Amino acid sequence: MSKVYIIGTGPGDEELLTLKAVRVLKECTAVLYDRLVSNNVLNYLNKNCKIYYCGKEPGAHSKTQEEINELIVKLAKEGHIVGRIKGGDPYVFGRGGEEVLALVNENISFEVVPGVTSPIAVLNYAGIPITHRGMAQSFHVITGKSAQDLNVNFKALAAEEGTLVFMMGLSNLDNIVRELIANGKLSSVPCGVVMRGTSAKQKKVIGTLENISQKVKEANLKSPCIIVVGDVVTLNEKLSWYENKPLFGKNICITRSRKQSENLKNKLVKLGAEVTSFNSIEIKSTSNNLDEYINKFKDYDHIVFTSVNSVETFFDYLIKKAYDIRSIKAKISTIGRATAESLNKRGIIVFSKAKEFVGEGLVSILKPHLKENEKLLLPCSAKSRQYIYEELSKTGVEIDKVYIYDTVCGNVVNKKSFDEVDIVFFTSPSTVKNMVDMVGIEEIKKKQVIAIGPKTNEPLEEFGIEAYVCKEHSEDGFLKEIEALYKSNL
Repeated sequence: MSKVYIIGTGPGDEELLTLKAVRVLKECTAVLYDRLVSNNVLNYLNKNCKIYYCGKEPGAHSKTQEEINELIVKLAKEGHIVGRIKGGDPYVFGRGGEEVLALVNENISFEVVPGVTSPIAVLNYAGIPITHRGMAQSFHVITGKSAQDLNVNFKALAAEEGTLVFMMGLSNLDNIVRELIANGKLSSVPCGVVMRGTSAKQKKVIGTLENISQKVKEANLKSPCIIVVGDVVTLNEKLSWYENKPLFGKNICITRSRKQSENLKNKLVKLGAEVTSFNSIEIKSTSNNLDEYINKFKDYDHIVFTSVNSVETFFDYLIKKAYDIRSIKAKISTIGRATAESLNKRGIIVFSKAKEFVGEGLVSILKPHLKENEKLLLPCSAKSRQYIYEELSKTGVEIDKVYIYDTVCGNVVNKKSFDEVDIVFFTSPSTVKNMVDMVGIEEIKKKQVIAIGPKTNEPLEEFGIEAYVCKEHSEDGFLKEIEALYKSNL
């Protein structure tokens, strides 16, 4: 049954999406979005969702509002669950009301999903409270476009002691300042302009009505910006928090599969980075290859897992087959901390673990514990290296190497999001090759590139892409080093 959701997605920070917005985005079969929508929002859509860009660049609208209304109605009548994705809140200068009226006229079912509105959120992230006892008991939000048409009562606004917030008014800043002063506002009143608030590209300029225009020109701010006038602006340094985070100002691209990216993404966000998830790989299970080995599970002396994916795929297989894990007596070894932790969550303590995410480390640790004629199961990726198999085979151990999953090239919903990226983090050779296919070598060369280890760096070198290689070849190593590198002006 068709339905339309008018969805507010907040001002930019992905974490300001509401739970309801995330839920309905996953339901949509067709969406329309504009330029003020965060790049990562589209990652919540299902794979088969149709996507329409309705961006309105200043002075160059790709679609008129009437055309957008007509498209929403058309898609709904075709039977789609339509999502109209809007930055901020749909009813705060978002023209959401016009779109809803078009639906009402056609008797189309709809819901409006409120979003965190930018006049509040952006100022929060800039350290400016929109109200503050003793400074501002009220606030007024005005569209800068109306100010340009002189449809604003500047005489009344100039007399207000509360905070004044002008949306979409950067191109009209000179006129706003001039009209406020002409109608009685002191030129010494504090004024701030915040560009792309809540994102990695957030930038603020602080001054007074007298000098703010010149300061903004010197700082080369660009739309979208929020203009704020009032005494609360003076609190911006004391109440600053977002800009003080160690990775503030950096947009970091994670190239793993969506499921693998979550843990690292959350850690980077806590450090202040904006994270662009480019799921360059998807995991395709081939665990049915284990069918001919399942009766031997109880006989293995060792099982070696080389990745989190191998652990998850293997145990998903056991669940599917209703296999009693208590019959497995093998000692279990892994590469890397993350792989060991994935086993710990299943109540399994690893026998031996390579500290770094490289096969050489595991081989050197495990070899002394292997005995001739012991049986070892190596469930791994179809693209895995031969090194572990070849080296451990030299010990006389009988090895069954089984390809239980394959890494295939993922699908990118919003390729344009790569434009915002400052740093690209690669975790495997396959992520490198897939990203080259997705965005091209030259686009990657424009970014700061970091490889988790030397094996991941090999294809980068082949493509002529210069990269920093983590000294500690792990996710935690990357986190420690990225912060240190940023402090030294990465």
